[in-house]
Amino acid sequence: MGQNLLITGTDTGVGKTTIACALAFALKTRRLRVAVMKPVETGVEQTPMDAEALRAAAGSHQSLEVICPFRYRMPLAPAVAAEVEGLPLPDMRRIKISFSEIAARSDFVLVEGAGGLAVPITWDTNYADLARELDLELVLVVANRLGCLNSTLLTLDYATRRGLRVKGFILNQVAQDDSPAVATNAAALSRLTTVTYLGSVRYKEPLSLAIVEHFV
Repeated sequence: MGQNLLITGTDTGVGKTTIACALAFALKTRRLRVAVMKPVETGVEQTPMDAEALRAAAGSHQSLEVICPFRYRMPLAPAVAAEVEGLPLPDMRRIKISFSEIAARSDFVLVEGAGGLAVPITWDTNYADLARELDLELVLVVANRLGCLNSTLLTLDYATRRGLRVKGFILNQVAQDDSPAVATNAAALSRLTTVTYLGSVRYKEPLSLAIVEHFV
């Protein structure tokens, strides 16, 4: 049953952490062994807040050093943050070792990316490369708002060209919005792509049972 997933997004600020935490908690309540990872977190002052939220949602006892081995203060793409701060780039070998340690005793591993698939972890490696290296299936989080059709289709096209497996996409309403776009995006995307539509999350509402059932 084990699944290793990369929770990625069409952009930053689309609710990846919210969806990943909700999914981790839902799977944990079904008595599944859920592990989480945020390989690189930027915008960190002291504690990596996204990684900490993921750990709490999954009920994980793994240390933050394993869950989130690389952290940078500047809220930038990982490679850019490392360069601006004069710090070493993330070490892909260390990320793989941490992932292997986490995955060894888990039914599910939810790995949360930063930004989207093409965001550089190092100047030679992005999150699409990470998905391939760790054999992660993609769950694409899409901000349900005007303009998401283009960014969603471009991301899915890039994933296909990189040979990645895509489990599906989730529309996440990140703000109170009753626009026609929010009401029609799911139907439009279902006509424009054959990738599985996993469901929608309304603003400040919990993950639905229908979405969770795609994973169990």
